[in-house]
Amino acid sequence: MASISGRIANFMSRRFPHVVAKNTHKQVDQYRSSDGAKGNTLFGKPVFLLDVVGRSSGELRPVMLMLVERGDDLVVVGSNGGNPKAPNWYLNLMAAGQAQVQVGARRWQVSAREVDGEERDKCWDLATQAYPDFSSYQELTQRRLPVAVLERLEPE
Repeated sequence: MASISGRIANFMSRRFPHVVAKNTHKQVDQYRSSDGAKGNTLFGKPVFLLDVVGRSSGELRPVMLMLVERGDDLVVVGSNGGNPKAPNWYLNLMAAGQAQVQVGARRWQVSAREVDGEERDKCWDLATQAYPDFSSYQELTQRRLPVAVLERLEPE
């Protein structure tokens, strides 16, 4: 059964997307200006900043995402709060194939690839352990939530 917090996030993203977008922009500014010291959680869980080029605009599009680490890689889920369509940031990421991330004060380039099969299952388990509402979002939509791995392109 979908959690209350998952249902609230789903409702807000469906009914009040402009409010969600405005709060995201504030959090991005706070996170970026403090080198990740502020604005580094969402619903009590750690987040990171993804900067990806928009597939239509060609402009940099920042988004805060749940921090799910797999060794040196990051795992991301295109949940969009369980909405029927994948989020724009995920579509942009798959089109670009690469992006820049910021975790705390550290920034680096990543390549992005969608995962499936056994690798997806393992990444999904990691993601739902880190942020259980991903399971709620999956319950609230007909589509299978896509999962991608962000692999570091440059050494730390």
